[in-house]
Amino acid sequence: MEVFHLRYFAAVAENLSFSKAARQLHMAVSPLSRRVRDLERELGVRLFDRDSHSVNLTPAGSALLPLATEVLTRFDDIPGRLRQELGTQQRIVHVGVPPGLHPRLRDRLREFDRTAGCEVRRWPGGSLDLVDQVRRRELELALVHLPAHAEGVEVREVMREPLGAVLPAAEFAGRESVSLAELTGHVYARPGSGLSPTYFDQLEVQLAAAGIHRRTTLSTRDYSGTGEFVANGGAFAISMLDPQNQMGRPWEHDRVVVLPFADIDPVLATGLIWRADRAEPGGELADLVAGAVEALS
Repeated sequence: MEVFHLRYFAAVAENLSFSKAARQLHMAVSPLSRRVRDLERELGVRLFDRDSHSVNLTPAGSALLPLATEVLTRFDDIPGRLRQELGTQQRIVHVGVPPGLHPRLRDRLREFDRTAGCEVRRWPGGSLDLVDQVRRRELELALVHLPAHAEGVEVREVMREPLGAVLPAAEFAGRESVSLAELTGHVYARPGSGLSPTYFDQLEVQLAAAGIHRRTTLSTRDYSGTGEFVANGGAFAISMLDPQNQMGRPWEHDRVVVLPFADIDPVLATGLIWRADRAEPGGELADLVAGAVEALS
């Protein structure tokens, strides 16, 4: 039995899906299934009840899961604990950072870098990926756009930012706000895949309820491209109202305006996340998380 057998088993057990576990592990389903069957043969028990519609843990699988989790936790702790024992190398901490992070949060993150007592390395990524990397212990901490839900991952909200509509100046210049009813004939434009926070999916439900059904996801992977699309007329996008936010800067040219909504009050929240079990009293990240919460809140 190898450690990777337990890691593969734990991924399937947590997701109760071989396809979801395979995506999480960045591998194909067939080799994942073979490795789990290898583990079942070695242990002499069936770990999952599988059919074409569902995957469930057997009693043996339920008994193995906490044991596997404990082994994987101890295994993943080895590099950090070895550095602590040797005391010869500065600790390295990886912090996930999503696109469009507000400059105030970046300033606070720099302050955390200065006071953390270790080397802090930034790791960029979309919020969903960063949550998964924290859950898998690949990152110690991450800032993510909320909502962010994952078993065993704790969240502390650190900032809220009001959102507004990015509109063609030819149609909306001189206005103080815009209502959803005025946008029912416009196309809602989203940036390329992976750029929009998950919260924007919730906003789409509100847009649909207001009668805004035309939408497009642009192939461009930068916000300025979306701004140029909106500037042509007949379309709108959603972005931060605060011009200091880097996500909002590309909209700033004379053919586009950014206005608050008159009838909804959308707000994008950013949170600090970490694995709860690593930050328990006496845990490896307890002091680090306390310092990060103080610096970033």
